[in-house]
Amino acid sequence: MVKKTVQNSVRGGLVKALLYARVSSKEQEKEGFSIPAQCKLLREYAAQKQFGIAQEFIDVETAKSSGRTNFNEMVKYLRKHPGVRVVLVEKTDRLYRNLKDWVTLDELDVEIHLAKEGVILSQDSRSSEKFMHGIRC
Repeated sequence: MVKKTVQNSVRGGLVKALLYARVSSKEQEKEGFSIPAQCKLLREYAAQKQFGIAQEFIDVETAKSSGRTNFNEMVKYLRKHPGVRVVLVEKTDRLYRNLKDWVTLDELDVEIHLAKEGVILSQDSRSSEKFMHGIRC
């Protein structure tokens, strides 16, 4: 799917965030891991936490290996926009399931909000949080 720019979602002094949603396949999307449901959850989370969504990135492909189209576009966006350092995602396995992608985002010093897990990961996270996150990856 093509990434979608969200108009009028960044107002005033809101912290800018990126929204990332993913399903592994069309079949998985039909089984209840729908992109619209993930986006709705993340938009509500953003509103609650007072984030302005700068852009949305959506993939319908597996995360077992690196190279997802819009994940890579999101990484390019983060490199080009150093003022955007927050990524909102439903849960760990929607963002990545391989170590290369985890390391890529970690090196970009982003704050990852895992909305359903109630976890916020950043460079300042406790080592035990990072360890548990590594296990989930």
